[in-house]
Amino acid sequence: VAALERQIFDFLGYQWAPILANFLHIMAVILGIFGTIQYRSKYLMMYAVWLVLWVGWNAFIICFYLEVGRLSQDRDFIMTFNTSLHRSWWMENGPGCLVTPVLNSNLAPEDHHVITVSGCLLDYQYIEVVSSATQIFLAV
Repeated sequence: VAALERQIFDFLGYQWAPILANFLHIMAVILGIFGTIQYRSKYLMMYAVWLVLWVGWNAFIICFYLEVGRLSQDRDFIMTFNTSLHRSWWMENGPGCLVTPVLNSNLAPEDHHVITVSGCLLDYQYIEVVSSATQIFLAV
């Protein structure tokens, strides 16, 4: 359920790398459940290896959103495979957030718009970090 929730919000934010990772995770969970029910050790080993990779991916997401080291959300568009300027869906739709468009801005390309977001009860970075931390907790 947590992976499906995350998949939905990543689709809404056009976050292609997490969409792919979430899809692989959902498939691995299905195979892990099948391996458990059918007592297939190969499926369980595959699931165990996947969970190690899943924990690593979620640790990377936490580091990315907290901008640990040289990672920067303003410079790196890793989550969208450098194909667009989209950000997390939570950036504009977080709890209490007020989105205001900036008119006549020269900062954005012609097909994009510039916005300011204010008044959020919890910044989108922390929502993403909590989501990834939950995934790590469930994997462990």
